[in-house]
Amino acid sequence: MEKLLVTIGGPTGIGKTSWAIRLARHYRTEILSADSRQFYREMRIGTARPTPEELAQAPHHFVGHLSIENDYTVGDFRRDALERLETLFGKYDLLILAGGSGLYLDAVTRGLDEFPEVDPGIREDLERLLVEQGLGALQVLLQEKDPAYFDRVDRENPRRLIRALEVCLGSGKPYSSYLGNRQSPGFFTTLRLGIDAPREVVYDRIEKRVLAMVQAGLEEEARALYPFRECNALQTVGYQEFFSYFDGDLDRDTAIREIVKNTRRYAKRQGTWFRRDPDIHWIPYDAATEVATRYIDERMKSLEDGN
Repeated sequence: MEKLLVTIGGPTGIGKTSWAIRLARHYRTEILSADSRQFYREMRIGTARPTPEELAQAPHHFVGHLSIENDYTVGDFRRDALERLETLFGKYDLLILAGGSGLYLDAVTRGLDEFPEVDPGIREDLERLLVEQGLGALQVLLQEKDPAYFDRVDRENPRRLIRALEVCLGSGKPYSSYLGNRQSPGFFTTLRLGIDAPREVVYDRIEKRVLAMVQAGLEEEARALYPFRECNALQTVGYQEFFSYFDGDLDRDTAIREIVKNTRRYAKRQGTWFRRDPDIHWIPYDAATEVATRYIDERMKSLEDGN
């Protein structure tokens, strides 16, 4: 039988972990996480990492396997995930790859574009520009250097802006000129699922989850990680707001409200990313497991029939 990788995407707080576990138990298989923040063992609460009880329900990979001090790129994840998939497909015909990081899901299933090596000093200059002049300075510079990519990039994400700009400045060519040369792996077929809910439901779930995280000790976790706040892994919602509170720039209640607001913004960007993908089959967040398994079974039968 042809090997099938089922990916599960969708905005934060939608229930991807629950869906992945339900499907893994149904098909008696294993789960690979493509959530780029759940990789880090120190970030347990703020990333809503699966609980020990959830992890016990199905084998998981790439959850809490790194330290925040490790440099780990999407390219590193693609390499490691493909190696793990090759091994696991020796045992299973179907595996599950789940997470809200659309870039990481695509890296495994569709490949990555190749970019030239650039002088590390360029990134340092851009990081300095971000600190001294803010996000707007990066946006203006990218609009000048690569207007085509500027029109499609998440302009609120400084990491994406800096990555594009360092390629533009280091190569003398637009970042967008290096896009579109990906190669998908050839040893499995991908079936893409998206978990969907009305925006008001997503926003309500996010607020409840943030408050639950705070109740579970997010502030204490962030305080323990404060000495490492410059690590790339910690440039994320839930930690940055508490760091601002610790610095005296926000009061505690405002920091929590900012986490809710910024998580909602992140969920909106995730939704935009996934909605652009015509290959995703959408499943209501509150649907019965059979709604997804019926669709997967039909696809598996189609593969067996050579269609």
